[in-house]
Amino acid sequence: MVFDEEAIEILEGKNFAYLATSMADGSPHVAPVWIDRSGDTILINTVPGRLKQKNVTRDPRVTISITQQKNPYRHLFIKGRVIEQTKDGALDHINRLSRKYLGKDYPWNDRNRIIIKIAPESAKILD
Repeated sequence: MVFDEEAIEILEGKNFAYLATSMADGSPHVAPVWIDRSGDTILINTVPGRLKQKNVTRDPRVTISITQQKNPYRHLFIKGRVIEQTKDGALDHINRLSRKYLGKDYPWNDRNRIIIKIAPESAKILD
C-alpha cells in the first residue's frame, strides 16, 4: 500500500495517533501514541511489557486513528498488522519522535524501548 500525499501530511505532522489493540478477552484497548513511518511501514515506540505491546504480541491486528491537529474533524484511519517488534534503533527512534512532538530529545528515564512496526492494509482520510 502506498500512502497518498494527504495521508503522508497527516502521518508526518505533529499529530497524535490512537492505537487500538485487542485485549485477551476481545475487548478493545486504545492508547494515544506518537507515530512515525518508514516508507509505508508505520512505526510506534513503546516500553516492552506495556499493555499495547502485550496485546499486539498476542494479536497483531491493529487500528490507528490520527487526528489532524490543525483540523480535528479530519483524520487518517488505518487498519493493519504488526509485522515486527525490535529494540534495534529504538532509543534513537524515541529521540526522533520526541524532537518531532516536544522539540527536544526524549526527557524521561524509560530507556528500555521497542519499535512496533505495522504494515497497513487499508488507509482512509475521513472528514
